Amino acid sequence: MNYYVYIMTNTHRTVLYTGVTNDLIRRVYEHKNHLDKHSFTAQYNVENLVYYETTSNPEAAIAREKQIKGWNRKRKEKLIEGKNPKWVDLYETLL
Repeated sequence: MNYYVYIMTNTHRTVLYTGVTNDLIRRVYEHKNHLDKHSFTAQYNVENLVYYETTSNPEAAIAREKQIKGWNRKRKEKLIEGKNPKWVDLYETLL
């Protein structure tokens, strides 16, 4: 089984959200469609998947999520731009 660490943002790129999941397509769909109306991502319209990485180790995925969450914004932006310089929504590439 694969585990994913991902970063999502809103249209204006003012908010960055980092998460971890074992089903990236399902989880991004939930964020995009605001299935939990009270969630952080729904409140801030976080709908664009701009970065993700994969591992087969759940503990490694959780540790990586915590590591990225601890970074400042500039470092997160550099990570995103290393793989996705135009910050395009990667969701469609998963389907």
